[in-house]
Amino acid sequence: MLKQTIFFSKPCKLSLRLKQLVIERENEATITRPIEDLSAVILENQQISITLPLLNELARNNVATIICDEHFMPAIMLAPLEANATQQEAYRYQMNATLPTTKRMWKEIVEAKIHNQERMLRSVNKDYSRLKPLYANVKSGDIENREGIAARLYWQELYGKDFIRDRYGSSPNDLLNYGYTILRSATARALMGAGLHPAFGLFHHNKYNPFPLADDLMEPFRPFVDSIVYKLYLEGMTELNSSTKATLIQILYMDAYMNGQNHPIQVALSISAASLLKVLKGDITHLNLPEFVP
Repeated sequence: MLKQTIFFSKPCKLSLRLKQLVIERENEATITRPIEDLSAVILENQQISITLPLLNELARNNVATIICDEHFMPAIMLAPLEANATQQEAYRYQMNATLPTTKRMWKEIVEAKIHNQERMLRSVNKDYSRLKPLYANVKSGDIENREGIAARLYWQELYGKDFIRDRYGSSPNDLLNYGYTILRSATARALMGAGLHPAFGLFHHNKYNPFPLADDLMEPFRPFVDSIVYKLYLEGMTELNSSTKATLIQILYMDAYMNGQNHPIQVALSISAASLLKVLKGDITHLNLPEFVP
């Protein structure tokens, strides 16, 4: 069964009772949800109250809790320190990973990302011809920065030469930011579910970033978010509001092609995370990464 993401945009009180999420709103009947059925909880309204026992139970069940700021943008993600019984062993593999291994994995991630960007452009009848030479024969560690070159061409093809992909830029940057935050939380959750710690990155390294490995692994999944945002953009829905947020949350239920069949993104992330650990252990040599299929 696919786990659910719950979005709270109105004032409410959230608490725990018998391993159930209890939702209380003024003048409304109390609602309960089994915590074991949840993948993420998004708290947007600044008048939401939540109890510590509930936060602890969410963490024990590896449920990502995302807290938004006063501008309604995701600002904090809470994640469990312990989410897998074999974490210590997995951590040792992460810390002992050799540079050639991490550079090879980053090469595969970059190839998959650019290839999916090409497929995304193709799906919306944009010129994708300049991306193919970039994902072919990416060098170990992407020392030629083909990812960056491809990104510039990709965004200009989607939104025009004047568009700049910037966290604080004009729309649809805010829609992309929101979608990527949802994806990032799901990626971190999948990594911790596999026993990996998202703080040990392959390529992303920033002392202010607690989830660099999530930023690494989510790269090939970004075009799935891009496809949703582009459809909203074509429909004139460029404002980040309750309607567009509800649409962006659906990223977790999109299909990604892996192992000869389609899997919902949240399942595909778990498959990719598990393959990353297997590569670190030496059980397999290549990551299992998604293909974008329109």
